[in-house]
Amino acid sequence: MRRRQFLLQTAGLAGTTAALGLTGCSTSKDVKLHLLVASYDKSIGASLGDQWDDVVAAFEKQHAGITIELERVSYTRIDKTLAQRVEEGRAPDIAQSNVFAPYAEDGRLYDMTQLFDIATQADFIRSFTDAGTVDDATYGIPFLASTPRLFYNKELFRRARVGGAPTSWDELRAAAQALKAIGVKTPYGLQFGPEAAEDEALSWLLAAGGGYTGELAEYDFVKPENAGALTWLRDELVAGGLAGADPVKLNRTDAYAQFLRGEIGMMIAHPMLMGAADQAELPYAHAAFPKKDGGAAPPVGISDWLMAFRRNDHRKECGIFLSFLYSGKSALTYGGSQSALPVTYSASDAATGKPAEQPLSPFIEQLSNARFAPVNMRSWPSVRGTIRTDVGQAVMKGGDPRSVLTALDQSAVEADMEAATG
Repeated sequence: MRRRQFLLQTAGLAGTTAALGLTGCSTSKDVKLHLLVASYDKSIGASLGDQWDDVVAAFEKQHAGITIELERVSYTRIDKTLAQRVEEGRAPDIAQSNVFAPYAEDGRLYDMTQLFDIATQADFIRSFTDAGTVDDATYGIPFLASTPRLFYNKELFRRARVGGAPTSWDELRAAAQALKAIGVKTPYGLQFGPEAAEDEALSWLLAAGGGYTGELAEYDFVKPENAGALTWLRDELVAGGLAGADPVKLNRTDAYAQFLRGEIGMMIAHPMLMGAADQAELPYAHAAFPKKDGGAAPPVGISDWLMAFRRNDHRKECGIFLSFLYSGKSALTYGGSQSALPVTYSASDAATGKPAEQPLSPFIEQLSNARFAPVNMRSWPSVRGTIRTDVGQAVMKGGDPRSVLTALDQSAVEADMEAATG
């Protein structure tokens, strides 16, 4: 799934109160909840363990009458598997996925007000619950959350006589030129390969004052800020050989590996890279990604989502389990590493106050300002696929950013129409 090998331990999910006041209570009848989750391999430099068994065992010990039927599916197949189950009338009670909008629009899901009490709902970080909202109700419950920052190799910067992290695009270009001058293979790792080009592109568009949508949350690729950002990348980074040999083929996983080998001087990356770099004993630092003309750009928000299906009429039991999962104790069981960011305000405060969590503080401080791709639009999976295959062409030699953006806009209109009629 879009999320990806490198974001595998869930955020510090903390709800301090029980959904509907029911946590810890037995139900009046025996209920089995089917839980469909993603299974991941090891990420680069970090063992991202699957701890669902521990969470389920602890839950069942405390909640007589509710058993959890846990099913793991590879993260590469989870979205398709869930869609097939729903189509066949075999939707699970709770599922993890990148995709929730179609199920919400079709009336298949419980919203957060039906699963959590008011205090727990209010504890979720607003930027993430806004991203999970369809038609003024939140159906996508944030899970595996992250925001990226600009990582850089301190030793390469020292050798290139670059004083520190760039704070504008001009400074970023100057740093890349200095890195190239000392023989760094890829001064800036522009990740426009098909694995997650939509996230890299969105970081640059936001930093230029653009983005994928307009004020009314409709697709708007052709705004001038977007064309300006891609034109700058084409002319100022790619044309000068400052983004490596072929950025349209550079996937995120490969970029992380190259950074750890000292082949990339700087790039956008997520907090899990800290653990990998520590293990590799690589001297690194990170900073906010810069706006075009200076200052910190809005960070891109990344998340998987949990959702609760109505099919089996297990609202009460789903609420009990999810409240347990998002409680502080379960959060510590499942999260609490450099791969994890909290998705609640209470967990954010707790994490930044613990010495072991201090390295996460700059990432956590970004969470409330996170800006998301339009993941709550039914057409987004289709549009995302087109971005992945097409956006990189705008920055290559001979690329025409305005034409590429116009084509993306047209594809988005067609995807919206298909989603509305399909």
